[in-house]
Amino acid sequence: MRAVFLDFGSVSRNDLDCTLLEQAVSPWRYYHNSLEQEVSQRIREADVIVSNKILINRESIEAAQCLKLICVAATGYNNVDLAAAAERNIAVCNVRNYATPSVVQHVFLLMLSLSRHFIDYQQLVKRGGWQSSQFFCPMDFPINELSGKTLGIIGYGVLGRAVAQVAQAFGMNVLIAEHKHATPRPDRVEFDTVIRQADFITLHCPLSAETQHLIGQRELALMKSSAYLINTARGGLVNEADLLDSLTSEQIAGAAIDVVQQEPPTQNSLILQSHLNNLIITPHIAWASLESRQRLLNRLAENIRNFLQHKPFNQIVDVLDESSGKRKI
Repeated sequence: MRAVFLDFGSVSRNDLDCTLLEQAVSPWRYYHNSLEQEVSQRIREADVIVSNKILINRESIEAAQCLKLICVAATGYNNVDLAAAAERNIAVCNVRNYATPSVVQHVFLLMLSLSRHFIDYQQLVKRGGWQSSQFFCPMDFPINELSGKTLGIIGYGVLGRAVAQVAQAFGMNVLIAEHKHATPRPDRVEFDTVIRQADFITLHCPLSAETQHLIGQRELALMKSSAYLINTARGGLVNEADLLDSLTSEQIAGAAIDVVQQEPPTQNSLILQSHLNNLIITPHIAWASLESRQRLLNRLAENIRNFLQHKPFNQIVDVLDESSGKRKI
């Protein structure tokens, strides 16, 4: 069986072990990246394809006459035309919960960087501020501990729960937000109450029509002036223009984001051009530890192996043979 990875460069720095993938199916073709006009030709004779972010549209699916399985090398699968796959009896699967430790650690990296002005102090040393200080310890910027602070978590799935565990180890008070405009369940706190009371707000919910711009001018105005916003989930959860206004006016103390609305951003991105001292931006790398990326590859291999052996796997589109009741391969 032939397998193709359309954008291997999006998950690898030539530092991953592909043994399990190649044991699951072979031979493989690994493309560093694929342009839209190259996809149909590259998957034409493939039985299995893997894509992280490359668009797998109806035209490509119809051109792939041997295709049996589409593997998304991510949790989100909006880059695949699921209806076209189902019509062609092509199964589709994703990978879940592979990046939890990496994302959780990045969340706290951002929180600590903000609360301890890590970047400001690093820059102070580089420009000679420590060397010219009267004292052994220049305290040009305030330093605050996480202990005793309140963390508001919006989105309480696997990631949200893991963040809560680490927050408690830091001695933080944790508030779990209920869905916006919903009556709180016993273990949740009303959404606006969390926004008002939290010293840090971290987002871990999926992007949908309901969560688009979940945090905007109204929510930012409700936050404490000393509060920080952390977003490692999806850029569209936050209204970027409203966030910039809030940070520029110091309506909130600061923000740290690993995601923006358009990725990769353009050179004209307003949020990247802002250069605000109270805004930290990292380029969607919260998930990207070596260990996380290796888990991703290994779970892709597990998905493929389980599909071929008619075992349960992370299917989004599942295709069965009507005569045998088994998955078609």
